[in-house]
Amino acid sequence: MKYLTIVFLKFLLLSNFVMAETIPTKSNILKQSKDCLEDSQPQVCKELVSEIEKLQLEVFDQNRFKCQTSLLGLQSEIIGTNFMKNLANKRISFMIPYVIKNC
Repeated sequence: MKYLTIVFLKFLLLSNFVMAETIPTKSNILKQSKDCLEDSQPQVCKELVSEIEKLQLEVFDQNRFKCQTSLLGLQSEIIGTNFMKNLANKRISFMIPYVIKNC
C-alpha cells in the first residue's frame, strides 16, 4: 500500500508539472508590447493582454505591487491603442520604462 501511495503521489506531481502554464518572461512581454503598439495586430495584441494578465497574477503572489501596477498600465496602454477606435494613432509606450524599472 505504501508503494502504491508513493507511485500515486509521483504521478500527481509529474502530471501537474506537465500541465503547468508557462509564464511569459519580462523581455518577451516588452518586445511584444513594443511591436503591438507600433504595428497593431488585433489577435496578437489580445494574446499579449492575456499574457500580461498571467504575469500580473504571478507578481501579485510575490507581493511585487509596483511591478503589478506597471504591468497593468502597460496592459491599459495596449488596450487603448489597439482596441479603442478614437485612439487609433500609434504611439511609443510611456509605460515600458516603468515595467523595466519595477519588474
